[in-house]
Amino acid sequence: MVEILKSGLYDTIQDLGRPSYRQFGVPLSGVMDVYSATLANALVGNGNDAAIIECMMTGPKLKFHNDALICITGAKMQAKLNDVFIANNTAIIIKSGDILSFGRLELGCRTYIAIAGGFRSELIMGSRSMYQDLTNDHKLKTGDRIPVSEEKIAMPSSFASVKTKNNYFKTKQIQVIKGPEFESLSLEQQRSLFENEFTISSDSNRMAYQFDERFENQLQSMITSLVLPGTVQLTPNGQLFVLMKDCQTTGGYPRVLQVIESSIGKLSQKLSGDKIQFKCIAL
Repeated sequence: MVEILKSGLYDTIQDLGRPSYRQFGVPLSGVMDVYSATLANALVGNGNDAAIIECMMTGPKLKFHNDALICITGAKMQAKLNDVFIANNTAIIIKSGDILSFGRLELGCRTYIAIAGGFRSELIMGSRSMYQDLTNDHKLKTGDRIPVSEEKIAMPSSFASVKTKNNYFKTKQIQVIKGPEFESLSLEQQRSLFENEFTISSDSNRMAYQFDERFENQLQSMITSLVLPGTVQLTPNGQLFVLMKDCQTTGGYPRVLQVIESSIGKLSQKLSGDKIQFKCIAL
């Protein structure tokens, strides 16, 4: 059992989501940064789909009521175990009664906490991912107790850290392919999509990342069509936004670009005010 002594700004349980239910209008959900989450699970011996804690901008204070093996990846938030700093990207042995806490955000936006065996929160439609109006809670709160696997965990004999490139968190380039309505844009509009930088809005969240700049839009309205995480839509008032993991399954705005999966993770590690630039790739 892991107890939330103090919740962070927005802590949730996530796994790889509910891909089999999108046909019924159920959002995918799941971890925003698949790369960081997969790394955390791998370093404690879990499968990629094990449930982990995703923290945004600030981390929780956790008390462990059992021995465990954990790993922290993604954003750097000055993680401490019993008030002693610990490193990201390495497996850490936990003893019953240990307390994990976090400090100032140093790099990135989202931190992931994996535990060997995975967190055992409620399973709905094949996933433990929290989503408002679908799961009983849409985020973790102070006082929550999260069950964990009771299986005996094999502790590693080595604790070497895995290096990750800071460029993953610092790069401005977000890789995309052309969306279904891209060719409806003028040549000047198409060039503008790739030549300009866009500033992440403070309104960005797990449903969509919005941008402050307005983009010229003369496209006609369209019939509601399929969308998915990474779809870049253009609204009638010229605002661009990228749909993220909690997005709806259909939308009526032109789909001008599609962000590839690895760049969805990079985008999710950006903060309000950060600038990005779209880079088109050929598949």
